[in-house]
Amino acid sequence: MRKPWTRPLLFISLPLVLIGGGIAYFIANDHYVSTDNAYVQQDKVSISAEVGGRIVEVLVRENQQVRAGDLLFRIDPEPYQIAGQQADAAIAQAQVRLTTLQTDFDTSSVDINSARENVAFFTSEYQRQSALMQTGFTTKARLQQAEHALSEARSRLAKAEADAQKAQAALATGAAAPDDNPQILAAQVQKRKALLDVSRTTVRAPMSGVVTQADRLQIGQMMVTGLPALTIVSKTGSWVEANFKETDLNDMRIGQSATLTFDAYPSLKLKGRVASIGAGTGSEFSVLPAQNANGNWVKVTQRVPVRIAIIGASPRPLLAGLSTHVRIDTASR
Repeated sequence: MRKPWTRPLLFISLPLVLIGGGIAYFIANDHYVSTDNAYVQQDKVSISAEVGGRIVEVLVRENQQVRAGDLLFRIDPEPYQIAGQQADAAIAQAQVRLTTLQTDFDTSSVDINSARENVAFFTSEYQRQSALMQTGFTTKARLQQAEHALSEARSRLAKAEADAQKAQAALATGAAAPDDNPQILAAQVQKRKALLDVSRTTVRAPMSGVVTQADRLQIGQMMVTGLPALTIVSKTGSWVEANFKETDLNDMRIGQSATLTFDAYPSLKLKGRVASIGAGTGSEFSVLPAQNANGNWVKVTQRVPVRIAIIGASPRPLLAGLSTHVRIDTASR
């Protein structure tokens, strides 16, 4: 037979147990913060071509594993090979012109010496005619003829010296490349540019990972410079980006331990730590930041991205973008 005092005891003890359990649970968990607004992140590289042209070969497919340096696709190199041949022709033309200029310069010294000899001769002739004119053994016409010949000889000397300076100036080099003819140097630069463009028609993987969005590549398609062609997702160095409420940041510190669970793998639980706390809220860096300077402003709790480093290797593949639940122990250091 139940004792009469047990019923009041149950009515009193049951609420006390519930209240005590709630208090104990609160005390045990008051130093934890958590969020399910978290996703797995991995290094991703968007691959684009540095030169434009028609795609002639595709060597990868969707979700294929590649290593750094593997050939991804190839662009038709013929237009750039032709540009290289044009540069070779420009180099040859510049070399011929340089030889011609050097010949002109060498010839100008001969012309100057000849002009100087003529000036000396006609100077002597003019002086002789002047002396004869004073003694009356020549005519005024001969004196004027000698003076005219001397003037022409001096003009030819001046022209020869000017041509020599012009030829020397054509052979001059600039201060930026004192040992190279500018025209030959320009043609050589065109050649190097053409060779560089030819090398860029083969696009290789800059890192190891998994190829995605490869369906954009089709043989015969025209590739535009800088247009993303595919993406390589790294399979190493995964981390979690957790967006915590700003009210959760007061006790959060770098280095605190975290527990990670994943919607894709309910039984998987990984350890992590707080690697860094974002420099601003997510809305601050969005494409269209919220404009709160208006009369209809409503306060919204902001979210701050927190980077969680994953400790150890995962037994299951961590795909970029997987939904994650993060629980941080703010009492840990």
